[in-house]
Amino acid sequence: MMETDSPGETGTLPATRRGWRYRLEWRLLSFALWLLRLLPPDAASAAMGKGWRLFARFNSRHRRALGNLEKAMPDLAPAARRRLVLDMWENLGRIAAETLQLDRIVAQPDRFEYDVEDVRKAVGDGGAVVVSLHTGNWEMTAMGGLAAGWQPAGVYQSIKNPLVDRLVYDLRARIYPGGLYPKSHETARRLLTLARSGGRTAMLADLRDPRGAVIPFFGRDAWATVYPASIARAAGVPLVASRTVRLPGNRFRIEARIVEMPQSGDRKADALAPPRRYHALFEQWIREYPAQWMWIIRKWL
Repeated sequence: MMETDSPGETGTLPATRRGWRYRLEWRLLSFALWLLRLLPPDAASAAMGKGWRLFARFNSRHRRALGNLEKAMPDLAPAARRRLVLDMWENLGRIAAETLQLDRIVAQPDRFEYDVEDVRKAVGDGGAVVVSLHTGNWEMTAMGGLAAGWQPAGVYQSIKNPLVDRLVYDLRARIYPGGLYPKSHETARRLLTLARSGGRTAMLADLRDPRGAVIPFFGRDAWATVYPASIARAAGVPLVASRTVRLPGNRFRIEARIVEMPQSGDRKADALAPPRRYHALFEQWIREYPAQWMWIIRKWL
């Protein structure tokens, strides 16, 4: 894991082969950022989306996405699966471009609509743990918390290259006024304290986690993280599931729902119930907009 005060200048890395590679990656991404920001956000999103749709099919993750989709939706015709995965790549390309223009996009409130009022009322003045998934443009999910009047904190998976990580961190951090933390054991303790003191933390919860639990997902066994539910239960705060839906015209709808956490007295069953419930909701949401989910995830056993 990198630390949040990762280096911001290329000279801070040692002159090793890895250091030179990191500098090159950073310079290439910095150039892409400069180039994309010459374009309006909508034009940059469209161009990157079409580029990914055209070229991403030639890497191994394309085959993985097709395989995952065949397992999850076996009734879907092969031609329909191929079209859907190409649509997925276009969405991912758009996300890449939009992340590099995140400040410009979130500064345009007419791009967003919200369905978060019921959750805002249920949470009240207390803390909350929010789980989301890689769909729509998940980088925008924190906008729902901001719309609810929260100061959301976020958890992210750090990038191995500390220079690239810092660049992406700086783009994301502006919509997480409560702080943006790399996933780690120390962060878990910090988030527990934050939730107990009324903070609201958002994290992605659809990735593979072999340290978690095995739950049903699209009718097959899949790895699920129990990390968010454990924090919510220990802090005694609500667990919330949220998603971002991409709408026509590069607009976004952000929705949130309370995830019930049973208190049956059976600790094992109570621990597994929330991940099962938010994965059931994730599956429902993915089926609604299947091309907007990231099918390249190694989710299933």
